[in-house]
Amino acid sequence: MKYLKTLALSLAVGGSSMVTAQAATEMRCSHQLPPGHHIAKVIDQWAAEVESQSDGEIDVQIFGADSLVGARENIVSTAKGDIECAFSVNFQWGKTLPIMNVTVSPFAFGDIDVWRKWPDSDAAAFLGEKLEEKGLKNVVWLFTTNSSVFTSNGKFLKAPEDFEGVKIRGLEPSFNASLEAMGAAPSSMSGSKVYQALATGVIDAAITDVAAAVSRKYFEVQDHFVVLPVISVYFHGYVNPAWYDGLSDKAKAALDGAGKKAAGWAIEASLAASASAPDQLKEKGANVHIATDAENAALQEAMRPAFNAKFAGDPDSQKLIELIDQM
Repeated sequence: MKYLKTLALSLAVGGSSMVTAQAATEMRCSHQLPPGHHIAKVIDQWAAEVESQSDGEIDVQIFGADSLVGARENIVSTAKGDIECAFSVNFQWGKTLPIMNVTVSPFAFGDIDVWRKWPDSDAAAFLGEKLEEKGLKNVVWLFTTNSSVFTSNGKFLKAPEDFEGVKIRGLEPSFNASLEAMGAAPSSMSGSKVYQALATGVIDAAITDVAAAVSRKYFEVQDHFVVLPVISVYFHGYVNPAWYDGLSDKAKAALDGAGKKAAGWAIEASLAASASAPDQLKEKGANVHIATDAENAALQEAMRPAFNAKFAGDPDSQKLIELIDQM
């Protein structure tokens, strides 16, 4: 009889575990970043926090480096429900939601205090509403950099005239217009494709986050790096709304709580990465130049008008800029 009671108890416990395991909601998240990128590490930390705060109700599965869905397909795949979650950098929204790119206005959004306030701001809420109109539910904002580099071979790209005739990695239409204003020929591509494009001569130069220039090993194919605060970049995580609506209140609260924590982690990780990256590039033998205030001002004067022209007459863009100015 004792044996039968023990067996019954074991079966009951085992059955309970099976129910718990079956109850976990799968959350496959795609992103384009290599494992060594500081934001890839924050995403892993965020995933663990979601699972912890949900007490295992959500099973977060991270697929980095384009291993699940390519960077260009992340938005559509999540909106269609092919996957539950993805991360994109703001300028990957292109023409689909141009206001996501307001922060890549040349030299306009370098103030780190804006990003510390961002997750709970009216500006973020406004963008969240616009994302929902496109069929996605935003769950986390991850500041990535306000320190960029123009990479090249043979010479520094530090003055407007240096860009004449240069085939350079582009980002999205409005920022590309600012590069074209200096005579460059931009070609938009995701970060994962830039190294190969540089190595094969498809492009001559690139723009990227200064930390990404290290993690993506641009120093292997480029020898000159100009560090400057030309754009502010963020990754953001979003989910399929129908999937989100099926979650329990506890699971939704876990996503919210983990998202707010991760926003803070991203700022600290990004500041640390940006601070150490220039020296890491030098250690790899690269020529590194920190742009002066005068050089930044000259580039801003050449780039900003063309960028602003792309947003002229767009009420949503003007409203977002006003909300950011109030922060």
